[in-house]
Amino acid sequence: MTEEINVLALVKGAERYVFMFNDSRRAETLRTLGRYASNPELSFSWYDAAVLSQKIRAQAPTEEKSATASSAVKPRFEFPANGAIDISSVDHLDFDEFE
Repeated sequence: MTEEINVLALVKGAERYVFMFNDSRRAETLRTLGRYASNPELSFSWYDAAVLSQKIRAQAPTEEKSATASSAVKPRFEFPANGAIDISSVDHLDFDEFE
């Protein structure tokens, strides 16, 4: 069984950046984008790295995307979706206790 190869290319003037990677090397490819962006001898910018990293993440297999989404930080509080917050039931606000 052959493994699929992902290809991502960027053309900037006379320079050509072509990234070929399989799904198991996705994280390594993302790190390479950062190394290229931090290299002052290349025209590859942090903006280029950000755009290409978005494309790499969008191409991720669906099971990898769901694993990433489930490991995301969950909010500690839930706020009302619409309308004002009713604080009439609060008997006092003592901000000194937080100092």
